[in-house]
Amino acid sequence: MTELGSPNIISVLCVDDHPMLLEGLRAVIDSEPDMRTLGLASSVSQALDLFVEIRPDVVLMDLRLGTEDGVDAIRQIRQLSPKARIIALTTYSGDEVIHQALEAGAAGYLLKDMLRTQITEAIRTVYRGHRSIPPAVAAQVADHLPRVTLTDRELEVLKLVSRGLRNKEIAYALALSEGTVKVHIANVLSKLNVQDRTHAVVVALDRGILRIEE
Repeated sequence: MTELGSPNIISVLCVDDHPMLLEGLRAVIDSEPDMRTLGLASSVSQALDLFVEIRPDVVLMDLRLGTEDGVDAIRQIRQLSPKARIIALTTYSGDEVIHQALEAGAAGYLLKDMLRTQITEAIRTVYRGHRSIPPAVAAQVADHLPRVTLTDRELEVLKLVSRGLRNKEIAYALALSEGTVKVHIANVLSKLNVQDRTHAVVVALDRGILRIEE
């Protein structure tokens, strides 16, 4: 634990690319008698540098840092310190995003619109060595079991489908035959349990398999 004058103070590093949200998190955390914000970062590189410098007890990590991936940042921090306690903080409620964050090593998962009391309680819970998954988030995962896993190629094809490309155009873009593209699309439809391409994109976006900015 970082020394702050009392062994009972939980030190926190907040990572988000929105300055107002960072300041809001700091205000919430610093208003609690048993925790203190030691660092604010807006990028993966800043987060890694500050983590090494201050060794916080808990990290609040946004999963989308502009064009950077917060899930990858979680992995990198856990490589630096396998016992690092990290809470994923995001606007994405899709089950695949939740899976990715937890697999990367996050011990908690919070949506940004959750009440301040949930944020501080999650920090305390994770600090004690426990997981913190709100019931609404756990239900999102449970509603979509077993987990859908697309291959890298299927995901590439689906991304191009989401951009309105036809099979022939997808085949050209990926240097595949049109027949192979059709097979990949058929596999995607089957895995997502949908009947058409449009519905596949809608479901994939809703579940966090695709992200709108991609």
